[in-house]
Amino acid sequence: MLTKRYSNLKWECGTDEAGRGCLAGPVTAAAVLLPDNFEHELLNDSKQLSEKTRSLLKPIIEAKSISYAVTHIYSIEIDEINILNASMKAMQESVLQLNPLPDYIIVDGNRPLNGKLGMKQKTGKIFTPDEIEVLKSIPSTSIIKGDSKFLSIAAASILAKTYRDEYMDMIHEEFPMYNWNKNKGYPTKDHREAIKKYGPCKYHRMSFRLLPEQLALDL
Repeated sequence: MLTKRYSNLKWECGTDEAGRGCLAGPVTAAAVLLPDNFEHELLNDSKQLSEKTRSLLKPIIEAKSISYAVTHIYSIEIDEINILNASMKAMQESVLQLNPLPDYIIVDGNRPLNGKLGMKQKTGKIFTPDEIEVLKSIPSTSIIKGDSKFLSIAAASILAKTYRDEYMDMIHEEFPMYNWNKNKGYPTKDHREAIKKYGPCKYHRMSFRLLPEQLALDL
């Protein structure tokens, strides 16, 4: 049974990301504010659910949440600021889109949500000084395996996963040789064999090791 809240503040949101370990496509984050009366017997960490169950829960979470937001950080920005910073930034951007803004944030993982702000990257969203102050002002707690402990983080994990999967299905139509409709950009055998055969494309994360050394690309 998942716990409803961590704090005793009125507007507590959960946030999580999907796609951090992928070789292609965005890292995607969601932030969700749930009402106190929200419950669903199927809701759990997205990794523990089937694609069918996640698809079933997505519109329920969207309809019953007080507010939710989803953010993609694309490969070009991931390559510039690194995947860990991109994952945190995606969650930060999602939090800023919530209405009302949360009084408290619980985040899946072991890193503070506002640990790094105001990066001077050339791509993607640049936070304004006011936005940085907002993020600094909201208390947050990182919770290891929070997506299997708290309802709002589990809901965020489902939205992040389903929105990212939909994006990967879309770009699969442009580059079907990588089988992104099945592997979603993760470093599977078929994905890496396609990279070896066709080379990387504009959606690949060039800062990642796309192939093991024994299959290195001749660039």
